[in-house]
Amino acid sequence: MTARIALLGCGFVADLYMRSLAAMTGIEVVGVYDRDADRLDRFCAHWSLPRKDSLTQFLAEVPPGGLVLNLTNPGAHFELNRACLEAGHHVYSEKPLATDLADAKLLHALAETRGLMLASAPCSVLGEAAQTLGHALRREVAGTPRAIYAELDDGFIPQAAYDKWLSETGAPWPYEDEFRTGCTLEHAGYYLAWLISWFGPVCRVVAASAEVLPDKTGAGAMAPDLSVAMLFFENGPVTRLTCSIIAPHDHSIRIIGDRGVLRCGAAWDNAAKVTFARRMTIRRRLMESPFPRRVRLDKATHPKVKRWGAAAMNFMLGPAEMLEAIAAGRPSRLSNDFALHLTEVTLAIQNAGETSGAQAMTTRCEAMEPMPWAR
Repeated sequence: MTARIALLGCGFVADLYMRSLAAMTGIEVVGVYDRDADRLDRFCAHWSLPRKDSLTQFLAEVPPGGLVLNLTNPGAHFELNRACLEAGHHVYSEKPLATDLADAKLLHALAETRGLMLASAPCSVLGEAAQTLGHALRREVAGTPRAIYAELDDGFIPQAAYDKWLSETGAPWPYEDEFRTGCTLEHAGYYLAWLISWFGPVCRVVAASAEVLPDKTGAGAMAPDLSVAMLFFENGPVTRLTCSIIAPHDHSIRIIGDRGVLRCGAAWDNAAKVTFARRMTIRRRLMESPFPRRVRLDKATHPKVKRWGAAAMNFMLGPAEMLEAIAAGRPSRLSNDFALHLTEVTLAIQNAGETSGAQAMTTRCEAMEPMPWAR
């Protein structure tokens, strides 16, 4: 049976979803809407998709059991996520779910009351690299994990040619929104989702954030462009997470265990290598093996997509998981609680500033069930 989705917003990221959809089977786009009529026309013509002429028509014509993908700009996420839920539709939202915790909690309560699914990107947590690391943790490949270092540094983006970055259908990279929203809200979820899926909820966040480059392009107040957080889990190792658009590019994660170090070097590549370097002593020198071994799963995983720009991610893994859960009548791995907790932790880091100190989280979720091919 064909599952049905509707796309709300057809800007830069929407093309990445469509390129990912081409690698999937059994999913049909039944409608697209964007408030920019010219952009809507170009997008629908390029991908041969049915356009809707208004938000009212779009919401009215999403079929029962269908799923709305909210791919609009972050500032519109709360209002449009609420509109979709009030119209009775399951929602998969681009990150962040909302830019204010009270708004995110309202969305969560609305979805729970209506019996609807509400999920938030990123969905790389369902990808091969994240699932391979989770498998290695469960098998204690590195022994007991004692600490994790995770980096999401993107390079000195304000000096990049970002005004020339265009999507497949010519949509510009929304740099003003990116700078106003901030790299933490935009990117921290890539590793936060992995961590929460493995270890469950974060109970305390000790973080600092700052805007260290004050003259970025765009009008209005800009978000912090550097954040550093220490995450304390209910049941997991202490983790340091860094996000910036100033430090040299580094998307690595290292899990330091009693026996050695598990590592993945690319958060935005579903097929990134996962390695284990055993700790050893040679001539009284303590070191990790200079020849780490590759950690692999022994089953076929999921459809991959070719690299486009900085990423090689299947953006449809999350919507596909939700659609499968809807069809099977089971909870989604990307649960409502998961989306809310991910949002709270991300906002705690983003808004930490200089003086917030230790922040106790008010939400929680369960660790995620592994994908069938990663058990």
